[in-house]
Amino acid sequence: MIRMRVKNFGPVGPWPADTDGWIEFKSVTVFIGNQGAGKSTLAKLFSTFCWIEKALVRGDHPKKWFERKGRFKNMFLSYHRLENYQDLDKRGEPVIEYEGEAWAIRYSANQLSITELPGQQYALPQVMYVPAERNFISYVRNPSELKLSSESLKEFLSAFELAKQYLPKTVKLPINDTEIENDKLNDIVNLKGPGHRLRLTDASSGFQSLVPLYMVSLHLANAVQDQSQDKPMSADERERFAQEFTSIFDNNSLTQEQKRVAVSALSRRFNKSAFINIVEEPEQNLFPSSQWEMLKSLLAFNRQGKANRLVLTTHSPYIVSYLSLAVQGKHLQQRIIESKQKALLPRLNALIPETALLDPDEVAIYQCSDQDGSVIRLTTYEGIPSDKNLLNDWLRMGNTIFDQLLELEEEL
Repeated sequence: MIRMRVKNFGPVGPWPADTDGWIEFKSVTVFIGNQGAGKSTLAKLFSTFCWIEKALVRGDHPKKWFERKGRFKNMFLSYHRLENYQDLDKRGEPVIEYEGEAWAIRYSANQLSITELPGQQYALPQVMYVPAERNFISYVRNPSELKLSSESLKEFLSAFELAKQYLPKTVKLPINDTEIENDKLNDIVNLKGPGHRLRLTDASSGFQSLVPLYMVSLHLANAVQDQSQDKPMSADERERFAQEFTSIFDNNSLTQEQKRVAVSALSRRFNKSAFINIVEEPEQNLFPSSQWEMLKSLLAFNRQGKANRLVLTTHSPYIVSYLSLAVQGKHLQQRIIESKQKALLPRLNALIPETALLDPDEVAIYQCSDQDGSVIRLTTYEGIPSDKNLLNDWLRMGNTIFDQLLELEEEL
């Protein structure tokens, strides 16, 4: 189990009195809530602690290096531009706790304290944070010339450029019967469909949001799957890796951007066996049916490795509804198998592909409140997420207002 709890950090407040505050990160974990409720904050913190745990396992630095006072705020929180979030809450001292598969990490009083967990199995992950601002990538021709203030956005842009290099000539997108065509000679991504061919820069906002997400997720999921089949690094190789990492970091002649690129290139030599895909607003600018097709693709990528994890933040009631369908589909698959009527399985797979089915224990949905800063896990019925959530509440609100309008009209 990987879990984290956050108290008095940014929009996230104290733990509710009836819970211990722990957020369990399942194979699929989703955060819903109003803007400013803390969804992205939690996702970014999870990304940060996953990276720190990975660095500890690789031996990039000794744990005392990470525990130095002020380092977490100045170096790691600033990566996602969270360094000022601990000063926003006047309710008490910020506390963040993370328990991974190899290390337990606690942050309080502007300092980390780190404890190694004995006897744990650890799958070295490729951690990718997919930001909501990804649309702009469609317009970028020369990434090296950009001056971006967000390190996480730079990292995603680098991942997109790498995905383009490894992209086959054409890749089928899950929506609109459209293919991605990578023109490597001119460094242009085109979209091809029935009767049309246009540059990504000229496509709709939905494609400009989906294509970077899809390309990076596809590339990293496949890369991790290929690497996991290779022989892992020996102790000597890990030691050499750590030495090279330190030499890059301590080289004062390199800019921060040059260090980031060098470390990224070095990291690709270290075999990964898990893909942690953290996506902000995957539904961005997509029609409901396209949201479903996109989600099925992300679930399929996640299914490629047993240790993979998918973390989503969303404002879309369709995402929660579709995940409920994926759980219900898994229930039905088990019943079909138990009843020995396997002839029904193709009909089920035509509705929901097997790669998108979810066991109830594989998914957790958390609701973040912008009113009191609480983070509550949605209840389930036989593993199916409850439809009593903020997103559906606002759908029902529209019906309530319509009924009130009708009542007012009857009084005329």
